Formats: sequence, C-alpha cells, structure tokens
Amino acid sequence: MTTLDHPARDGTDGPVKPPARIPFPVVDEVARHCLQEEEPETVHIEVHLPGRLDPDRLRRAFTGALHRHPRILMREARRPWYGRRYEWELTPDADVEVVLFPPPDRDALKHARDRALQDAPPLSASPPIRLEVVRDPESDDTATVLFVTINHTALDGPACLRVLATAAELYGGKDNSPAAPPTRTTAEAPGVIDAPSSWAPPARVAHGAPEPSPGNGMLVAEFGVPRRPKGSPYTVNDQLMVATALMITHWNREHGARPRPLRITMPVDDRTRDTDMPIGNGTRLVEVPFAPEELDASDMAALLRRTADRTRALKALPRPQLGHGAALLTAPVVPVAWRAAFTRGLRRAAGPWTSTTLLSNIGRIPYALDFGEGAGRAHAVWFSAPARMPRGLTVTTASTAGRLHVAFRWSRTLLSHGDGSHLRDLFEHYLHATEHATESAP
Repeated sequence: MTTLDHPARDGTDGPVKPPARIPFPVVDEVARHCLQEEEPETVHIEVHLPGRLDPDRLRRAFTGALHRHPRILMREARRPWYGRRYEWELTPDADVEVVLFPPPDRDALKHARDRALQDAPPLSASPPIRLEVVRDPESDDTATVLFVTINHTALDGPACLRVLATAAELYGGKDNSPAAPPTRTTAEAPGVIDAPSSWAPPARVAHGAPEPSPGNGMLVAEFGVPRRPKGSPYTVNDQLMVATALMITHWNREHGARPRPLRITMPVDDRTRDTDMPIGNGTRLVEVPFAPEELDASDMAALLRRTADRTRALKALPRPQLGHGAALLTAPVVPVAWRAAFTRGLRRAAGPWTSTTLLSNIGRIPYALDFGEGAGRAHAVWFSAPARMPRGLTVTTASTAGRLHVAFRWSRTLLSHGDGSHLRDLFEHYLHATEHATESAP
C-alpha cells in the first residue's frame, strides 16, 4: 500500500484522465466482505487540545493535508456484478465536506463518541473519514476536542494520525515531524519459544449484562504509564498485554466461565512515521497465546518475561498481514460477490477459533500534534478499534504527555456500560500489579 501518482486535478496538462483505480489490498477486501450495519467497522481517534481552532483555517489545513497524502482521497469504484475485484477510485478532491462543527451542547463529547461508533463514513464518497470539531463542555469553554472517524475498510488509525499531524503543521506552522522511536534494551527475539497449542478454541469474554440495542459501547480512561526498571526484559507493551490477559481471566472467573487458553490479537506496524508513510491499512496481526495455568498474578515477573519472549518472537516473524490463507481467499479468480459470500460463511464457521480479544497498543504518539498559538498542543489522544462479535471487546492504548490513554470498546450484545467500568477497574488493578513485579524482578 504505497502512495500512488494521483489523477490530474485540472486540464492544464492535457485532457483530464479518468480517475486512477487500484485494487483493494487483502485487508481492505476481507473487511469489505464482512461489513455489518449493526456493528460498523469504524476507528475512532480523539485528540484533546487546550485552545480553540479557527474553522476556515482548519478546513484549509486539513484539505491541504489530504492533498499531501493523496492516497486518502479515494472511494469505492462501481463495478459490474461479475467484477472480480473491489477497486479504489482515486479522486482529485473530496466529494463531501470532511471537517464538521457540530453545535455545542452539554453532552457534546458523549454524542461525538456515539457518532464515531455508530456512523461510519461511507465508502462511496471520498475520503472515507470525518473530522468533527467539538467544544469541550467539561473545560473552561476554551478547550477543543477533535474526533476523527475512519471507515476501517479503507484506513487504520496510525495512517490517519499521520494525515492529522500534517494538518496540524499546515495550521500552526509548528514542526510536527515524528520523534525518534524509543531505544529498546530488550534481548533479541528467541528462535524457539515455549507456547501453548493454538489448535484448541480460545476462551471467549464471558457475557455480562448485554444491552437491547446493537452496536458498540466505549469507555475511555487515563492512567500513568506503567513503570519498569531500565533494562527490563519486557516492554510497556508486554505489561499492557499481561494486564489485558489477567483482566479477562478475572472477569471470566467471576462469571463462572471454564478456564480455557487465551489468545490476544496484537497489531504490529512496521511503517515509518514520516511524510512518506504508506496510507491505508498497514498493520499485520499476530496472536499472543496464554495457557490457563500461566495466567497467575502471584508470579508476575515470570509471566512478564514469558510474554516478552512471545511478543518479540511474533514481531520478528515475517508474515502476511492476515496470514497466508487470506491471500488465497482474495485471489480474483471468481466474481467478488461470490468470494464475499464464501468469506462471510467462513468467518461464521471460524468464529469459535477467533482470538479472545484485541489489544492495539499505538505506543507513544510520535507527533507533537501542535496546532500553534491559540489552539496549542495535544495533551491526550485516544483511539478505539472495532469490537464486533465474536471477540466483542477491544482494548486500544496510546501515550501522550507522559500519560497512558486507554479505550475499552465492546459489543452491546456482550457487555453493558457498567460491565465496561468493571473491566476498566480490573485492568487498572493488574496494570499496577505489573509495576510491583518489576520492582522485585531480578
């Protein structure tokens, strides 16, 4: 998914050519096959700024950012019923107004979050993203929150964050170049790791008190970035992974679920963060396994080291984004409508083998997201990933200004808001426990 030459925006260099088309990559096609109206595949990004933004100036800056990253200016191309591919049609400009300013109200943040979960930008209009600028009613009436909603069939969170960083630079004139990635002092990835078998169906998140309406619910929280001694054999990502696994184990035990192995999907993103960053769905998915007997909080140091061995090995393992089978599944040998029906049926059949949950750790936000004088620099950034069943729960984390921002997102057919609050408390408890383990670790 590389940035491609864009169609001419006017006829000054000759006749205007038809819009360029590119086939859907594997990740986009599988997501497109499995769209559901009741649980839209959206990614939500929430950026908190201390000051106010000028509407016209922001529109110009965001439009300029779209043109700096033209791969984002796309819509799904029409095709005949017998077409063998979905294709993206690149457009010279946006088809719709992307930057919106909803009227202020007392529950503006809640309503904006609800829209981010319920209303996916359509694939039929370019670009498949939406930016809402909301006045924060919880502040002194000067703070602003940016809500970016992405149709996940087309884009992922890190790619859209790159576009937002460009918009911030165009708006405020401040340098928003990515910071250097943190230096890692962990050991090399082990060649062979001891991991439980992946043949058994993994544990599911036990049902709580489901709500009658479909869709996703979400809760955001802010914690301190967990401490660990310098030179520890594990990273903050490993601490988050352990906290997630222990949270679900505790939740399932409380709800009488029989102990089963856990598998947690972890996106891995190898892209650069500069202006040449490929725009699209660029992460690959790996699954971190845990046997029931391993999830023992009384030996936290050993659990962290074991988790670190597995995550390092999985990150180092070359693998297609969705595994080797997905490329075969999306081969354009029959009409795409036939492949869509087959893929949906296969997904339903494979439901019991779907991982328990997804932990998406964006890590430290690499950009300042500084909009300059008046608007200021972002002091909190939340992401959330789709939480469709059978997983029904995702945990997405990022750190900004020395704080950890965590979004818990769930399917309402599985959990309620009260359940989400309890899961947040469990996560905080076990994340704090990993700090105590690091203090006693050798």
